[in-house]
Amino acid sequence: MSEKTRAVKNNMQEFAIKQALRYLDGNPRENLPKLMNMVDRFLPDTWYANQRRTFRKVLEEDDNNWYRLIMRVYDEIDRDVFKTFFQNFMLNASLKGSALQDETVEKYGCNAPWAILLDPTSACNLHCTGCWAAEYGNRLNLTFDDLDSIVTQGKAIGTYMYIFTGGEPLVRKKDIIALCEKHADCEFLSFTNGTLIDEQFCQDMLRVKNFVPAISVEGFETATDGRRGSGTFQKVVKAMELLRAHKLPFGISTCYTSVNYEDVTSEAYYDQMIDWGALFVWYFHYMPVGAGAVPELLPNPEQRTVVHDRIRGYRNTKAIFSMDFQNDAQYVGGCIAGGRRYLHINAAGDVEPCVFIHYSNANIHDCTLLEALQSPIFMAYHNGQPFNDNMLRPCPMLENPELLRKMVKDTNARPTDYESPEDVDTLCDRTTPYAQRWAPVAEELWEKDAAIYKKEHSQGNQ
Repeated sequence: MSEKTRAVKNNMQEFAIKQALRYLDGNPRENLPKLMNMVDRFLPDTWYANQRRTFRKVLEEDDNNWYRLIMRVYDEIDRDVFKTFFQNFMLNASLKGSALQDETVEKYGCNAPWAILLDPTSACNLHCTGCWAAEYGNRLNLTFDDLDSIVTQGKAIGTYMYIFTGGEPLVRKKDIIALCEKHADCEFLSFTNGTLIDEQFCQDMLRVKNFVPAISVEGFETATDGRRGSGTFQKVVKAMELLRAHKLPFGISTCYTSVNYEDVTSEAYYDQMIDWGALFVWYFHYMPVGAGAVPELLPNPEQRTVVHDRIRGYRNTKAIFSMDFQNDAQYVGGCIAGGRRYLHINAAGDVEPCVFIHYSNANIHDCTLLEALQSPIFMAYHNGQPFNDNMLRPCPMLENPELLRKMVKDTNARPTDYESPEDVDTLCDRTTPYAQRWAPVAEELWEKDAAIYKKEHSQGNQ
């Protein structure tokens, strides 16, 4: 695309977003249908056709949980914060960013990520059972200049979404706020234990307007305090009360295991999250990575099926956006790692294909972001995705371990785990029994999911 053509396209998109923001200022019941009419004028008929039909249906039949969620956003979130999110997420990350990502893929023949996960530090203020961070301590950090350079390089290839992991990212909250301020055109999210969120930080969030926390909660008070320490649950609840009082958006991050899967997918848990004020919940399947891995915490096939069914069921009844990152791969076309949709950079600077899979050929201190995306293991991901036609078996570690073995060995990728780097055979030997047990259940479940999707798709086209 020529510079002139790109400039014209960007101007049109910016005009459309500005018009959209004007609509969002008014009465949502009156203006959201007008916004959809504008979208139809600006986008070709084939773009996001099913999503647009679904959204129209939500607006027309307003007695549904999705409409209630939209109204929650209108009622509960500071208007300027919401406008900034809409601008950064819709225009920069999803429209302008996606176009640049496509150009990068075409020009260089590698993946270009929609989001980059970053570990600002290996340090943490808690001592959670089974976690390495507190014992590992403040040994590794990406400097502010490192973070700034990564974001600057990312924007050049179309990445406007950045997600902090750790360690506990908010140990570095001054640098994080400074980064948000410098890159006001990006959206930043952070996985956090929530205990460092205070009045001053809420004021900082209101000022920069482009930071959203996802607070880690693994169930109710007994379970949370049992793993994270006595009193932690109440500190987290206090943090959520502060965020809600300041009309700041936040969500929940939950890891489900063979022990807690019943609690964290219960109706009581969903209702609790909504009462707290969370707008979204990310569910993550337990990954048996590293020396402290506990394979017994892996959900068995029956337990994983319960999680699959419950989360999909509550999407139709609960006013909170939920995503199950192991069971929802059909919506994103399989594994999203390796830069296809995201990559991970740890606090030592190692550029890893996945936040859970610690092998790499590249370090951000020695190469550019683009060079890392062209490194051998990233190209193995690029050339191998999707790793399975069954979207309930997306992962090369958890459900297709023979593929991860091959990729790591063929590319001579080195282990990059902080605490105890492990050979790929050790890791994959741990996940192979799980993959074998899950495969037949996944095949049966995938056939049912495909039939439901086909029916919904055909109804949407009528």
